[in-house]
Amino acid sequence: MRAVVQRVSSASVTVDGQVVGAIDSPGLLVYLGVTHDDGPAEVEWMARKLHTLRILRDEQSLSDTGGGALVVSQFTLYGDARKGRRPTWVAAAPGPVSEPLYDAVCSALADLGTRVERGVFGAAMTVASVNDGPFTVWLETP
Repeated sequence: MRAVVQRVSSASVTVDGQVVGAIDSPGLLVYLGVTHDDGPAEVEWMARKLHTLRILRDEQSLSDTGGGALVVSQFTLYGDARKGRRPTWVAAAPGPVSEPLYDAVCSALADLGTRVERGVFGAAMTVASVNDGPFTVWLETP
């Protein structure tokens, strides 16, 4: 499981012109990708990491501030463009595998006390954010 995490002042995701998820205070915008062998252990690791990662201002985490997270599914995090001119997506888990794991990460993160907003899995989404920093990190489960 991979995530690209941005420290943001605000972020929103829109589908068909309608805002479906938004945070309007300091928090995290999380792009989440799932691969074929991910499971419950990766879900728990990622949720805990996101909840306690000290990348907000003054080295605080969502667990310290009560900030929110906007979590967007992003299969392209497993794109491989090392050969040719087009990326391949073979390392990305298909929707029937990845959607339940995306939902599980969102639920586990909420269970830890984070206010979670979501994109719409598989939809064409427009994501807007005000990056605070800029500050972006890459996470990958062990």
